[in-house]
Amino acid sequence: MFVHSPIVMGILNLTPDSFSDGGQFDSVVAAVDSAKSMVEAGANIIDIGGESTRPGAERISIDVELERVIPVIRALDSLGIYVSIDTMRSQVAQAAVAAGAQMVNDVSGGLSDPEMLSTVAQLGVPIVLMHWRGHSKTMQENVHYVDALTEVSIELKERAVAAVAAGIPRGDIILDPGIGFGKKAEHNWQLLHNLDELLAIGYPLLVGVSRKQFLGAMLADPSGVPRDVSHRDTASAVLAAHILQRGAWGVRVHEVQATTDAYTALSAINPNPAVDSIEIVGLREFGYHGVLEHERINGQFFSVDATLGLSISHAAQTDDLFDTVNYAEVADAIRARIAGEPFDLIEKLAESIASDCLVFPQVAYAQIRVHKPDAPIEGEFEDVVVTRAKFA
Repeated sequence: MFVHSPIVMGILNLTPDSFSDGGQFDSVVAAVDSAKSMVEAGANIIDIGGESTRPGAERISIDVELERVIPVIRALDSLGIYVSIDTMRSQVAQAAVAAGAQMVNDVSGGLSDPEMLSTVAQLGVPIVLMHWRGHSKTMQENVHYVDALTEVSIELKERAVAAVAAGIPRGDIILDPGIGFGKKAEHNWQLLHNLDELLAIGYPLLVGVSRKQFLGAMLADPSGVPRDVSHRDTASAVLAAHILQRGAWGVRVHEVQATTDAYTALSAINPNPAVDSIEIVGLREFGYHGVLEHERINGQFFSVDATLGLSISHAAQTDDLFDTVNYAEVADAIRARIAGEPFDLIEKLAESIASDCLVFPQVAYAQIRVHKPDAPIEGEFEDVVVTRAKFA
């Protein structure tokens, strides 16, 4: 498996009814040319699918699916291109791997075919397990969640546990939250806003947002008509690049060049994206910050929450303090700043604390929340909080 990231997985749909590119690649030559173009644009993996998974799609026979994908897989394998087979059928997965595929992408997470997980274990290839709430024809009928983030996380964990129990090595499992599959727009956005919690499950994360309906709705014209699928690539690329910067293992996309360009541009602004983090919460210190005279004379307690973005992967392996940031030293620096030179505004205090945190070479990103519970405001209130986020 690709152990490095980020991964850009190029989509190659060999179906006449895909929601965005159906029927474009109805010959082996056309499909191979498209795959080669995606690889030249920066795709690490080509994901080949012979059965449409668009909402409302009808299922096809195994024979038809095999007829569509096997010749193309053989052709790409002969060119040394890394191929993933997008299928829910163990028989297709087995035939595809025999033809040269090196990964299985099962949008049902191994639920559609009870033989899938054991088959993949025997094949010895990595598998992508997507969150799934039913086949394409009915999946949008089962979009009821109390808390989509919690429920998707639990169900993904269950699929990972099932895969390990079936004999698939933990290191060969990739999870996919299934953006756009059995979810409303608000569910998709909730998942994307909370990628850190999905990453905390502990498996590499593949995310596909390319050309999805919820983007069309977001880009609707003033009369409310959703943006046509053929004009969603800019938003798709920007969002995919952001997802990679947030720490996802990979993204699944139609327009590879736009995605790699967006990621390159975003990386130029933030070359060291913060994936992991250390949080210091509720650190209290007395200070004299404020515009009013009594604030400068009498002072008050301030509280700070600091989120430090840095990679902790090496320290997690070595168990050596030298390989991470010493948060006790960070806490001392924050206390010294609060107790030190007074500022009129807690905005300035937050900015200074963020800069102090970024002095530590391991820290790539700092988000600082300064609490001023005794701010000079009339009437009852609980707190005043200023948040400042800053990259190294």
